[in-house]
Amino acid sequence: MKPKNVDEFFRRLAEQRPNPRSELEYINPYTLLVAVVLSAQATDVGVNKATKPLFEIADTPEKMLELGEDKVRHYIRTIGLYRTKAKNVIGLSTLLLERHGGVVPNDQAALEDLPGVGRKTANVVRNAAFGEPTIAVDTHIFRVSNRTGLAPGKNVLTVELKLLKAVPKPWRLHAHHWLILHGRYTCKALKPDCPNCIVSDLCAYPAKTTLGGVPVKKPKPKPKKPA
Repeated sequence: MKPKNVDEFFRRLAEQRPNPRSELEYINPYTLLVAVVLSAQATDVGVNKATKPLFEIADTPEKMLELGEDKVRHYIRTIGLYRTKAKNVIGLSTLLLERHGGVVPNDQAALEDLPGVGRKTANVVRNAAFGEPTIAVDTHIFRVSNRTGLAPGKNVLTVELKLLKAVPKPWRLHAHHWLILHGRYTCKALKPDCPNCIVSDLCAYPAKTTLGGVPVKKPKPKPKKPA
């Protein structure tokens, strides 16, 4: 995608959603961190249902440790991989107290050292909690970046690094949320809503769908006949 089209791409997404934010519900940087860890292979809706009562009684590392792993497991039992995730929540809470005084650090390496926290989770926390212009590449962003031609790549790290170069600075802070929401509600995996997409004309996807949801591929140019 050409630089001028990238700028227009994000200008339209910003116009559509002027104040994008995570759909995970949280109270502070710590509960955001826990929510993002729990969201792996789970929906935001499902995580929010589980964390609402949990965060009412445990919104700090100290309170989470007082609650204990068994009770944490009980609160999040409706979430996939809940046993491992409960263990990670207790583990990261312990390390936050031991290494960072109970405060979530705004540091990529320090966050990635916590149990259950990878590059994507660390990027999400630094962006949403601390206003850092990071871009966490999930399945939605990976799909949108490749499908549109915005930042094509074979793995999430390549896509992330390409996005950081391609996205103009004025749009970089919220690019993560704009791309996720666009992928979640418009540029969906199985049936992208191309007819109602506000950036369809800027997108390089060759199989845009019609109003009926049917993919329509651009015809290949016919080979020229020899003179």
